[in-house]
Amino acid sequence: MELAYDYPLLSMFWTMLWFFLWIMWFVLLFRIIGDIFRDDGLSGWGKTGWLVFVVVLPFLGVFVYVIARGRSMGHREIAHARAQQAQFEDYIRQTAGDGGVRTSADEMAKLSDMRARGDITDEEFSRAKNLVLSGSAPAASGSTNASAAH
Repeated sequence: MELAYDYPLLSMFWTMLWFFLWIMWFVLLFRIIGDIFRDDGLSGWGKTGWLVFVVVLPFLGVFVYVIARGRSMGHREIAHARAQQAQFEDYIRQTAGDGGVRTSADEMAKLSDMRARGDITDEEFSRAKNLVLSGSAPAASGSTNASAAH
């Protein structure tokens, strides 16, 4: 039976160091595999070749990949992060809309869609259209009446 005092401090240090290095190698391996698939400039055969090299000869494959393509790995990561940020900002803009600022053309298109769906009658459409064209009130009053009727 091995007790805690039978395992010297230096051995514990080396065990922790090797464990840490092993985990770091796995993190690097998964980052490289992700980079292989993320790279649009690499052909399908190139991706396959790098993937086979990294999987079949893992230590050598990882080290050669980092030496050969390590610098561009960071650039691709930054470009990917910027593209994700741009997509997120576009999504926010689309979801938030234009901040409540609507032109009369937007209101007319909205009214026309509501009439086409049957949410408002032709008479309600005419009244709301006159309001929009006169610039006095938005068409929301017509849509409120239509939604109250349903």
